[in-house]
Amino acid sequence: MKLLLKDGTIFEGKSFGAAFDAAGEVVFNTGMVGYPESLTDPSYAGQILVLTYPLVGNYGVPSFAKASKGKPDSPFESNKVQIAGLVVSEYSEKYSHRQAKQSLSEWLKKSGVPAMTGVDTRALTKRLREHGVLLGELVHSGKPKGFVDPNEENLVARVNPKRKKVYKGGKTRIIAVDCGMKENIVRSLVARGATVIRVPWDYDFNKEKYDGLLLSNGPGDPTMCSKTIENIRTAMKKNKPILGVCLGNQLLALAAGASTYKLKYGHRSQNQPCLDISSRRCYITSQNHGYAVDGKSLPTGWEEWFVNANDGSNEGIRHKSKPWRSAQFHPEASPGPTDTAWIFDEFIASLKK
Repeated sequence: MKLLLKDGTIFEGKSFGAAFDAAGEVVFNTGMVGYPESLTDPSYAGQILVLTYPLVGNYGVPSFAKASKGKPDSPFESNKVQIAGLVVSEYSEKYSHRQAKQSLSEWLKKSGVPAMTGVDTRALTKRLREHGVLLGELVHSGKPKGFVDPNEENLVARVNPKRKKVYKGGKTRIIAVDCGMKENIVRSLVARGATVIRVPWDYDFNKEKYDGLLLSNGPGDPTMCSKTIENIRTAMKKNKPILGVCLGNQLLALAAGASTYKLKYGHRSQNQPCLDISSRRCYITSQNHGYAVDGKSLPTGWEEWFVNANDGSNEGIRHKSKPWRSAQFHPEASPGPTDTAWIFDEFIASLKK
């Protein structure tokens, strides 16, 4: 099996997933654990994921059918594997965990997702860091079919649900705009006593009765979500409280009149340091995004809330007087640290005032 990069580089290895070819954007994640959560994160749609941690698969995969039903301890962030393909250094055929029901290889084969092991992922990651994100193709057999840029497609429309769904949790009603939302966002809000009305990305939620608006994470270029941005602007005219997460940070910024841009190789890990500009406190966060808000483009009345301590890029925005704010990282973690879960606490508290 081979991984072909658009710059002409070729990596060879052994297949351990489905016997298919796959094309997409080659990205890397530096997390040490959490592959069930990462592989089911809709934000990875259209991407070939490179895991930098050298040993992958050693704790297997839990029962997918059982854990996907929204249980609080579920390790899955959607109802299927979302990545286009997987590349690892060393795949562990033997796994051991009390909840494991199948191997990573078996799960990927059932999901129709190709994977390759035996790759120098350190060299591959260094190439991606130096050059930036590259288009690639996993070729299982036969001739290459060509490179495909997933960002030319509205990936949010591909991964979001088609119908409204309600999760009962309390009197406080939150509209959650699902742009590829991780399940743990819903679990986090319901656990705090809120009823969540989950709606598709292009749904006109302004006709609903609600106390607060949550803009979810999701894949791809945020400018593709023009209908979502239009609906957010309508909600802002009504002074509705808004919290954005990941892609939601970018959507809120675009609705406010700011701009976004594509990062060189994105932030994908569970150890990204983010600095709260006001308190100067640094939080360790879980992240998965390839685009960012241009902090300098924020209009009057807005300010940066967080910045990345590594590269200075924007990690959150807020309005100086209105109840609107967002974080580029994931307060709900899964996988990763829960240092910023207080953001949900503050959001829920603001809706009850």
